[in-house]
Amino acid sequence: MDIQLKKRPWYIRYRYYLLAGACLAALLVYVIVLSLGPRRLRVSREDMQICTVEDGKFLEYVDVEGLIQPILTILVNARETGSVERIVAEEGSLLAEGDTILLLENPELLREIEDQRDEWEKQLITYREQEIEMEQQRITLRKQALQTDYELDNLQKTFRLEQEEYAMGIKSKAQLDVAEAEYRFKRETARLERESLRHDSAMSVIRRDLLRNDLERGRKKLERSLRRLDELVIRAPMGGQLSFVKVVPGQRVAAGESIGEVKVLDHYKVHTALSEYYIDRITTGLPATVNYQGNRYPLRITKVVPEVKDRTFDVDLVFTDSLPDNVRVGKSFRVQIELGQPEDALIIRRGNFYQATGGKWIYKLSEDGSRARRVSLTIGRQNPVQYEVTEGLKPGDRVIITGYDVFGEAEELILK
Repeated sequence: MDIQLKKRPWYIRYRYYLLAGACLAALLVYVIVLSLGPRRLRVSREDMQICTVEDGKFLEYVDVEGLIQPILTILVNARETGSVERIVAEEGSLLAEGDTILLLENPELLREIEDQRDEWEKQLITYREQEIEMEQQRITLRKQALQTDYELDNLQKTFRLEQEEYAMGIKSKAQLDVAEAEYRFKRETARLERESLRHDSAMSVIRRDLLRNDLERGRKKLERSLRRLDELVIRAPMGGQLSFVKVVPGQRVAAGESIGEVKVLDHYKVHTALSEYYIDRITTGLPATVNYQGNRYPLRITKVVPEVKDRTFDVDLVFTDSLPDNVRVGKSFRVQIELGQPEDALIIRRGNFYQATGGKWIYKLSEDGSRARRVSLTIGRQNPVQYEVTEGLKPGDRVIITGYDVFGEAEELILK
Protein backbone atom coordinates (compact mmCIF):
# COMPACT_ATOMS: atom_id res chain seq x y z
CA MET A 1 0.00 0.00 0.00
CA ASP A 2 1.25 3.48 -0.82
CA ILE A 3 2.58 5.68 1.99
CA GLN A 4 1.76 9.31 1.79
CA LEU A 5 4.89 11.50 2.18
CA LYS A 6 4.77 14.71 4.12
CA LYS A 7 5.46 17.84 2.11
CA ARG A 8 8.67 19.56 3.28
CA PRO A 9 8.47 23.16 4.49
CA TRP A 10 9.27 25.84 2.00
CA TYR A 11 12.33 27.06 3.90
CA ILE A 12 13.73 23.53 3.61
CA ARG A 13 13.01 23.29 -0.07
CA TYR A 14 14.48 26.74 -0.83
CA ARG A 15 17.24 26.72 1.77
CA TYR A 16 20.05 27.06 -0.81
CA TYR A 17 18.40 30.03 -2.44
CA LEU A 18 17.80 31.62 0.91
CA LEU A 19 21.43 31.05 1.93
CA ALA A 20 22.69 32.59 -1.31
CA GLY A 21 20.35 35.56 -0.85
CA ALA A 22 21.56 36.09 2.72
CA CYS A 23 25.20 36.02 1.61
CA LEU A 24 24.44 38.50 -1.14
CA ALA A 25 22.64 40.80 1.29
CA ALA A 26 25.51 40.60 3.76
CA LEU A 27 27.93 41.45 0.97
CA LEU A 28 25.83 44.43 -0.03
CA VAL A 29 25.67 45.64 3.57
CA TYR A 30 29.47 45.24 3.86
CA VAL A 31 30.04 47.22 0.67
CA ILE A 32 27.65 49.94 1.80
CA VAL A 33 29.35 50.15 5.18
CA LEU A 34 32.74 50.37 3.52
CA SER A 35 31.58 53.07 1.12
CA LEU A 36 30.00 55.11 3.90
CA GLY A 37 32.85 54.62 6.36
CA PRO A 38 36.49 55.69 6.03
CA ARG A 39 38.49 54.02 3.28
CA ARG A 40 41.19 51.78 4.73
CA LEU A 41 44.35 50.34 3.25
CA ARG A 42 46.67 47.71 4.69
CA VAL A 43 50.33 48.63 4.23
CA SER A 44 53.68 47.34 5.45
CA ARG A 45 55.85 49.41 7.77
CA GLU A 46 58.80 48.61 5.55
CA ASP A 47 57.27 50.67 2.72
CA MET A 48 57.33 53.94 4.65
CA GLN A 49 59.33 56.20 6.93
CA ILE A 50 57.95 57.40 10.24
CA CYS A 51 59.26 60.44 12.10
CA THR A 52 58.39 62.23 15.31
CA VAL A 53 57.27 65.85 15.40
CA GLU A 54 59.57 67.77 17.73
CA ASP A 55 60.56 71.23 18.89
CA GLY A 56 63.96 72.22 17.56
CA LYS A 57 66.08 74.81 15.84
CA PHE A 58 64.96 75.63 12.33
CA LEU A 59 67.49 77.20 9.95
CA GLU A 60 66.05 78.27 6.64
CA TYR A 61 68.62 77.75 3.90
CA VAL A 62 68.84 76.72 0.27
CA ASP A 63 70.99 73.80 -0.83
CA VAL A 64 72.15 74.13 -4.44
CA GLU A 65 75.01 73.05 -6.65
CA GLY A 66 77.60 75.70 -7.48
CA LEU A 67 80.39 75.72 -10.04
CA ILE A 68 83.84 77.17 -9.47
CA GLN A 69 84.55 80.04 -11.86
CA PRO A 70 87.34 82.62 -12.01
CA ILE A 71 86.37 85.78 -10.18
CA LEU A 72 87.44 87.82 -13.21
CA THR A 73 87.17 86.90 -16.89
CA ILE A 74 88.59 89.31 -19.45
CA LEU A 75 87.62 89.36 -23.11
CA VAL A 76 90.53 89.89 -25.47
CA ASN A 77 89.54 92.22 -28.33
CA ALA A 78 91.36 93.22 -31.49
CA ARG A 79 92.09 96.95 -31.46
CA GLU A 80 93.00 97.08 -35.15
CA THR A 81 91.58 95.49 -38.25
CA GLY A 82 93.76 92.83 -39.82
CA SER A 83 94.18 89.25 -40.91
CA VAL A 84 95.42 86.61 -38.49
CA GLU A 85 99.05 85.96 -39.43
CA ARG A 86 99.99 83.53 -36.65
CA ILE A 87 98.52 82.23 -33.38
CA VAL A 88 101.27 82.17 -30.76
CA ALA A 89 99.53 81.03 -27.54
CA GLU A 90 97.53 77.80 -27.36
CA GLU A 91 94.18 77.44 -25.63
CA GLY A 92 94.57 76.54 -21.95
CA SER A 93 98.08 77.97 -21.66
CA LEU A 94 99.02 80.17 -18.71
CA LEU A 95 99.99 83.71 -19.71
CA ALA A 96 101.69 86.59 -17.98
CA GLU A 97 100.55 90.15 -18.57
CA GLY A 98 101.82 91.32 -21.96
CA ASP A 99 102.47 87.85 -23.42
CA THR A 100 101.72 87.59 -27.14
CA ILE A 101 98.55 85.71 -28.07
CA LEU A 102 98.48 86.19 -31.84
CA LEU A 103 99.78 88.41 -34.64
CA LEU A 104 97.76 90.35 -37.20
CA GLU A 105 98.86 91.80 -40.52
CA ASN A 106 97.43 94.88 -42.26
CA PRO A 107 99.19 96.09 -45.45
CA GLU A 108 96.81 99.04 -45.76
CA LEU A 109 97.86 100.28 -42.33
CA LEU A 110 101.53 99.99 -43.29
CA ARG A 111 100.98 102.12 -46.39
CA GLU A 112 99.03 104.66 -44.36
CA ILE A 113 101.87 104.93 -41.85
CA GLU A 114 104.44 105.42 -44.62
CA ASP A 115 102.33 108.20 -46.13
CA GLN A 116 102.06 109.92 -42.75
CA ARG A 117 105.83 109.60 -42.20
CA ASP A 118 106.48 111.23 -45.60
CA GLU A 119 104.01 114.01 -44.79
CA TRP A 120 105.67 114.69 -41.44
CA GLU A 121 109.13 114.82 -43.02
CA LYS A 122 107.81 117.35 -45.56
CA GLN A 123 106.38 119.43 -42.71
CA LEU A 124 109.77 119.30 -40.97
CA ILE A 125 111.56 120.55 -44.10
CA THR A 126 108.99 123.31 -44.59
CA TYR A 127 109.37 124.38 -40.97
CA ARG A 128 113.14 124.60 -41.26
CA GLU A 129 112.92 126.58 -44.52
CA GLN A 130 110.46 129.07 -43.04
CA GLU A 131 112.53 129.34 -39.88
CA ILE A 132 115.62 130.25 -41.98
CA GLU A 133 113.55 132.71 -43.99
CA MET A 134 112.27 134.42 -40.84
CA GLU A 135 115.79 134.61 -39.43
CA GLN A 136 117.08 136.19 -42.65
CA GLN A 137 114.25 138.71 -42.63
CA ARG A 138 115.00 139.57 -39.01
CA ILE A 139 118.68 140.14 -39.85
CA THR A 140 117.73 142.35 -42.79
CA LEU A 141 115.45 144.48 -40.65
CA ARG A 142 118.09 144.82 -37.95
CA LYS A 143 120.62 145.84 -40.58
CA GLN A 144 118.24 148.47 -41.93
CA ALA A 145 117.57 149.78 -38.43
CA LEU A 146 121.28 149.93 -37.72
CA GLN A 147 121.88 151.86 -40.97
CA THR A 148 119.07 154.27 -40.12
CA ASP A 149 120.47 154.85 -36.63
CA TYR A 150 123.88 155.56 -38.13
CA GLU A 151 122.46 158.06 -40.61
CA LEU A 152 120.35 159.63 -37.86
CA ASP A 153 123.42 160.07 -35.68
CA ASN A 154 125.26 161.82 -38.56
CA LEU A 155 122.27 164.08 -39.24
CA GLN A 156 122.06 164.99 -35.59
CA LYS A 157 125.72 166.05 -35.62
CA THR A 158 125.20 168.02 -38.84
CA PHE A 159 122.09 169.70 -37.44
CA ARG A 160 123.96 170.79 -34.28
CA LEU A 161 126.80 172.13 -36.42
CA GLU A 162 124.39 174.14 -38.55
CA GLN A 163 122.78 175.51 -35.39
CA GLU A 164 126.17 176.78 -34.29
CA GLU A 165 126.83 178.24 -37.75
CA TYR A 166 123.42 179.92 -37.69
CA ALA A 167 124.24 181.41 -34.33
CA MET A 168 127.53 182.68 -35.79
CA GLY A 169 125.67 184.12 -38.79
CA ILE A 170 127.22 181.76 -41.31
CA LYS A 171 123.97 179.89 -42.08
CA SER A 172 120.67 181.46 -42.84
CA LYS A 173 117.42 180.72 -41.09
CA ALA A 174 116.09 178.88 -44.16
CA GLN A 175 119.11 176.57 -44.31
CA LEU A 176 118.69 175.80 -40.61
CA ASP A 177 115.00 174.96 -41.10
CA VAL A 178 115.83 172.57 -43.97
CA ALA A 179 118.46 170.80 -41.87
CA GLU A 180 116.06 170.60 -38.94
CA ALA A 181 113.26 169.10 -41.13
CA GLU A 182 115.61 166.51 -42.58
CA TYR A 183 116.81 165.58 -39.10
CA ARG A 184 113.25 165.19 -37.76
CA PHE A 185 112.24 163.08 -40.78
CA LYS A 186 115.19 160.78 -40.30
CA ARG A 187 114.47 160.49 -36.57
CA GLU A 188 110.82 159.53 -37.24
CA THR A 189 111.94 157.04 -39.88
CA ALA A 190 114.33 155.42 -37.36
CA ARG A 191 111.53 155.19 -34.81
CA LEU A 192 109.20 153.51 -37.30
CA GLU A 193 111.89 151.04 -38.35
CA ARG A 194 112.58 150.10 -34.73
CA GLU A 195 108.82 149.64 -34.18
CA SER A 196 108.61 147.55 -37.34
CA LEU A 197 111.50 145.44 -36.08
CA ARG A 198 109.72 144.85 -32.77
CA HIS A 199 106.49 143.90 -34.57
CA ASP A 200 108.37 141.60 -36.91
CA SER A 201 110.06 139.94 -33.97
CA ALA A 202 106.67 139.37 -32.29
CA MET A 203 105.18 138.03 -35.53
CA SER A 204 108.18 135.77 -36.00
CA VAL A 205 107.65 134.31 -32.53
CA ILE A 206 103.94 133.70 -33.28
CA ARG A 207 104.67 132.17 -36.69
CA ARG A 208 107.40 130.01 -35.21
CA ASP A 209 105.00 128.77 -32.51
CA LEU A 210 102.31 128.02 -35.09
CA LEU A 211 104.75 126.15 -37.28
CA ARG A 212 106.12 124.28 -34.26
CA ASN A 213 102.56 123.30 -33.20
CA ASP A 214 101.79 122.06 -36.71
CA LEU A 215 104.99 120.09 -36.67
CA GLU A 216 104.19 118.65 -33.22
CA ARG A 217 100.69 117.62 -34.34
CA GLY A 218 102.19 115.85 -37.31
CA ARG A 219 104.68 114.07 -35.04
CA LYS A 220 101.95 112.93 -32.63
CA LYS A 221 99.82 111.74 -35.54
CA LEU A 222 102.76 109.67 -36.77
CA GLU A 223 103.32 108.27 -33.26
CA ARG A 224 99.66 107.27 -33.02
CA SER A 225 99.96 105.49 -36.33
CA LEU A 226 103.06 103.69 -35.11
CA ARG A 227 101.16 102.64 -31.99
CA ARG A 228 98.40 101.31 -34.24
CA LEU A 229 101.06 99.18 -35.87
CA ASP A 230 101.96 97.83 -32.42
CA GLU A 231 98.27 96.98 -31.84
CA LEU A 232 98.55 94.32 -34.53
CA VAL A 233 100.26 92.24 -31.84
CA ILE A 234 97.46 90.95 -29.56
CA ARG A 235 98.77 90.57 -26.00
CA ALA A 236 97.32 89.28 -22.72
CA PRO A 237 95.78 92.23 -20.79
CA MET A 238 96.39 90.42 -17.48
CA GLY A 239 98.03 87.24 -16.26
CA GLY A 240 95.79 84.18 -16.35
CA GLN A 241 94.68 81.19 -18.39
CA LEU A 242 93.80 81.56 -22.06
CA SER A 243 90.48 79.74 -22.10
CA PHE A 244 89.86 79.90 -25.84
CA VAL A 245 90.85 81.58 -29.11
CA LYS A 246 88.03 81.74 -31.64
CA VAL A 247 89.95 82.77 -34.77
CA VAL A 248 92.06 80.82 -37.25
CA PRO A 249 95.09 81.85 -39.36
CA GLY A 250 94.05 83.94 -42.35
CA GLN A 251 90.76 85.06 -40.80
CA ARG A 252 89.87 88.74 -41.19
CA VAL A 253 89.32 90.40 -37.81
CA ALA A 254 87.55 93.75 -37.38
CA ALA A 255 88.60 96.36 -34.85
CA GLY A 256 86.83 95.75 -31.53
CA GLU A 257 86.00 92.13 -32.35
CA SER A 258 86.41 89.61 -29.53
CA ILE A 259 89.04 87.00 -30.38
CA GLY A 260 89.57 85.20 -27.06
CA GLU A 261 89.14 85.09 -23.32
CA VAL A 262 91.57 85.12 -20.39
CA LYS A 263 90.50 83.79 -16.99
CA VAL A 264 92.30 85.37 -14.04
CA LEU A 265 93.08 82.50 -11.64
CA ASP A 266 94.26 84.50 -8.63
CA HIS A 267 90.80 84.27 -7.00
CA TYR A 268 87.70 82.15 -7.55
CA LYS A 269 83.96 82.55 -7.18
CA VAL A 270 81.08 80.07 -6.95
CA HIS A 271 78.32 80.54 -9.51
CA THR A 272 74.89 79.02 -9.04
CA ALA A 273 71.26 79.43 -10.13
CA LEU A 274 68.33 79.61 -7.70
CA SER A 275 64.61 79.16 -8.17
CA GLU A 276 62.62 82.34 -8.72
CA TYR A 277 60.81 81.45 -5.47
CA TYR A 278 63.78 82.92 -3.55
CA ILE A 279 64.35 86.07 -5.63
CA ASP A 280 62.88 88.41 -2.99
CA ARG A 281 64.94 86.87 -0.18
CA ILE A 282 68.40 86.59 -1.75
CA THR A 283 70.53 89.71 -1.32
CA THR A 284 74.21 90.49 -1.45
CA GLY A 285 76.02 89.84 1.82
CA LEU A 286 74.05 86.73 2.86
CA PRO A 287 76.31 84.01 4.34
CA ALA A 288 76.70 80.54 2.88
CA THR A 289 78.86 77.46 3.45
CA VAL A 290 80.42 74.63 1.49
CA ASN A 291 80.80 71.28 3.25
CA TYR A 292 83.69 69.39 1.67
CA GLN A 293 85.53 66.36 3.09
CA GLY A 294 84.22 67.06 6.58
CA ASN A 295 85.21 70.73 6.61
CA ARG A 296 83.09 73.86 6.35
CA TYR A 297 84.21 76.74 4.15
CA PRO A 298 82.34 80.07 4.56
CA LEU A 299 81.18 82.13 1.60
CA ARG A 300 79.33 85.38 1.01
CA ILE A 301 76.96 86.43 -1.77
CA THR A 302 78.57 89.21 -3.82
CA LYS A 303 76.28 89.45 -6.84
CA VAL A 304 72.60 88.79 -7.54
CA VAL A 305 71.34 89.01 -11.13
CA PRO A 306 67.64 89.98 -10.82
CA GLU A 307 66.76 88.81 -14.35
CA VAL A 308 64.79 85.53 -14.31
CA LYS A 309 65.44 83.02 -17.10
CA ASP A 310 63.80 79.58 -17.23
CA ARG A 311 62.35 80.26 -13.74
CA THR A 312 65.82 80.75 -12.21
CA PHE A 313 68.18 83.64 -11.51
CA ASP A 314 71.99 83.72 -11.17
CA VAL A 315 73.97 84.28 -7.98
CA ASP A 316 77.74 84.66 -7.41
CA LEU A 317 79.51 83.90 -4.11
CA VAL A 318 83.12 84.26 -2.95
CA PHE A 319 85.07 82.45 -0.24
CA THR A 320 85.65 84.63 2.82
CA ASP A 321 88.35 82.43 4.37
CA SER A 322 90.33 79.41 3.20
CA LEU A 323 89.45 77.44 0.05
CA PRO A 324 88.85 73.69 -0.30
CA ASP A 325 91.75 71.62 -1.60
CA ASN A 326 92.16 71.07 -5.32
CA VAL A 327 89.93 74.00 -6.33
CA ARG A 328 89.88 74.43 -10.09
CA VAL A 329 87.61 76.00 -12.68
CA GLY A 330 84.57 73.84 -13.43
CA LYS A 331 84.60 71.86 -10.15
CA SER A 332 81.20 71.68 -8.43
CA PHE A 333 80.33 71.96 -4.73
CA ARG A 334 77.12 71.78 -2.72
CA VAL A 335 76.40 75.25 -1.36
CA GLN A 336 74.06 76.03 1.54
CA ILE A 337 72.83 79.64 1.43
CA GLU A 338 71.42 80.79 4.78
CA LEU A 339 68.22 82.84 4.65
CA GLY A 340 68.20 83.82 8.32
CA GLN A 341 69.26 82.87 11.85
CA PRO A 342 68.26 79.58 13.59
CA GLU A 343 64.85 79.91 15.29
CA ASP A 344 62.77 77.74 17.63
CA ALA A 345 60.06 75.91 15.66
CA LEU A 346 57.97 72.73 15.44
CA ILE A 347 59.71 70.65 12.78
CA ILE A 348 59.49 67.35 10.89
CA ARG A 349 61.87 65.76 8.43
CA ARG A 350 61.35 66.17 4.70
CA GLY A 351 59.54 63.46 2.76
CA ASN A 352 57.51 62.91 -0.38
CA PHE A 353 54.26 63.57 1.47
CA TYR A 354 54.63 67.26 0.58
CA GLN A 355 54.64 66.53 -3.15
CA ALA A 356 51.61 64.21 -2.85
CA THR A 357 49.50 66.32 -0.51
CA GLY A 358 50.78 69.83 -1.21
CA GLY A 359 51.55 70.09 2.49
CA LYS A 360 47.80 70.19 3.31
CA TRP A 361 47.52 66.88 5.22
CA ILE A 362 49.58 63.97 6.51
CA TYR A 363 49.04 60.49 8.02
CA LYS A 364 49.29 60.60 11.82
CA LEU A 365 49.83 57.36 13.76
CA SER A 366 47.60 56.26 16.61
CA GLU A 367 49.06 55.88 20.10
CA ASP A 368 49.62 52.13 19.68
CA GLY A 369 51.11 52.64 16.23
CA SER A 370 48.80 50.15 14.50
CA ARG A 371 46.85 52.68 12.46
CA ALA A 372 47.35 56.03 10.81
CA ARG A 373 44.68 58.54 9.83
CA ARG A 374 44.70 61.66 7.73
CA VAL A 375 45.04 64.93 9.63
CA SER A 376 45.18 68.44 8.27
CA LEU A 377 48.29 70.54 8.81
CA THR A 378 49.91 73.75 7.67
CA ILE A 379 53.51 73.90 6.51
CA GLY A 380 55.44 77.15 6.96
CA ARG A 381 59.06 77.52 5.99
CA GLN A 382 61.22 74.70 4.66
CA ASN A 383 64.82 73.80 4.02
CA PRO A 384 66.40 70.79 2.29
CA VAL A 385 66.01 68.56 5.39
CA GLN A 386 63.13 70.02 7.42
CA TYR A 387 59.62 71.45 7.28
CA GLU A 388 58.24 73.93 9.78
CA VAL A 389 54.77 72.93 11.06
CA THR A 390 52.60 75.88 12.04
CA GLU A 391 49.24 74.10 12.58
CA GLY A 392 47.79 70.59 12.89
CA LEU A 393 50.45 68.73 14.89
CA LYS A 394 52.06 68.90 18.32
CA PRO A 395 55.40 67.75 19.70
CA GLY A 396 55.61 63.98 20.10
CA ASP A 397 53.16 63.13 17.29
CA ARG A 398 54.39 60.42 14.94
CA VAL A 399 53.66 60.86 11.26
CA ILE A 400 54.34 59.03 8.01
CA ILE A 401 56.53 61.11 5.68
CA THR A 402 57.16 58.71 2.73
CA GLY A 403 55.32 56.10 0.67
CA TYR A 404 52.48 58.36 -0.43
CA ASP A 405 52.78 57.25 -4.03
CA VAL A 406 51.09 53.90 -3.10
CA PHE A 407 48.57 55.08 -0.49
CA GLY A 408 46.14 56.51 -3.02
CA GLU A 409 43.03 58.14 -1.47
CA ALA A 410 42.92 55.98 1.68
CA GLU A 411 41.58 57.78 4.72
CA GLU A 412 43.11 55.30 7.16
CA LEU A 413 46.14 53.03 6.99
CA ILE A 414 46.39 49.74 8.83
CA LEU A 415 50.04 49.03 9.52
CA LYS A 416 51.34 45.46 9.36
